This record gives sequence, structure tokens and C-alpha cells, in this order.
Amino acid sequence: MPPKVNFYVLSSQSEQGRQAFACKLAEKAFRLGFKTYIQTNSLQQAQQMDTLLWTFRPNSFVPHEIYQDTLPGTANTVIIGTQPAPVSWQHTLINLSTHCPENITQAEQIFELLDNDETQKQAGRLRYRHYQTLGITPNTHNM
Repeated sequence: MPPKVNFYVLSSQSEQGRQAFACKLAEKAFRLGFKTYIQTNSLQQAQQMDTLLWTFRPNSFVPHEIYQDTLPGTANTVIIGTQPAPVSWQHTLINLSTHCPENITQAEQIFELLDNDETQKQAGRLRYRHYQTLGITPNTHNM
């Protein structure tokens, strides 16, 4: 069964807005017990997400780590990385990168986050069409 793909087009035009929204999605997935992977474009972006997951909400706790080819010892940990998500960690994919996640055979849901920047939207349109070629009909949510 193909994954459910949801595009969230945020009203902000900042990377910080996308990252804050990704934190909220990761927190919800963690609370629901889902294995979650946040895919980023760069190690720098992954490190920003690592920091933000500690600080985005004062009373929030989302266990997480940057993925470097070794899976975490705890099953309910959010992992962040630049490479494709490990197959065993694909329940929920949060995509902050500009390309489609690879090897999504085990994914149940993919969240594509776009801000209101035209470059982001154009890259998002390409990913949207890619999902369609895979037989997936993405949903779009304007926030």
C-alpha cells in the first residue's frame, strides 16, 4: 500500500517556520509511538533541527538524534539525517529536503513542508508530480 503524502504549504517565507512545523509533527508522531525520520538537505540543517527539537516548546520532550548509519537503541526516537531513511524507520517521514525521499516502501505517511517562497513551491511541485508518477495522490493543506 502506498504511503499517504501530505503537502503543507505554510504562510511564512522562512526556513524557521518550516522547521518549527516539523518539530510539531515530530512531537505528535513521537507521542503516537511512530518511528519518525526527518530528512534534511544538509548536515547543518540536521543540526539546526537537532537544536530546535530541544527548544521549540518549553515543556516538550522529543527524544531524537542525528542519523549516521547506526540506528538508535530506542525504538521511539526521532532520527534526523541527509540520507534516505532506514527502511525500518519509515513509518513517518518528514521531508525538509528539496528532493523526494528514496526507498519509501515501508512509509505509511510522508509530510512535505513548503514555505511560501516561490523556489520552495517550485521544488514542491516537482515532488508532487513525482508522487503522482508513483500512483500516489498527495493531499495539499494551505496553512
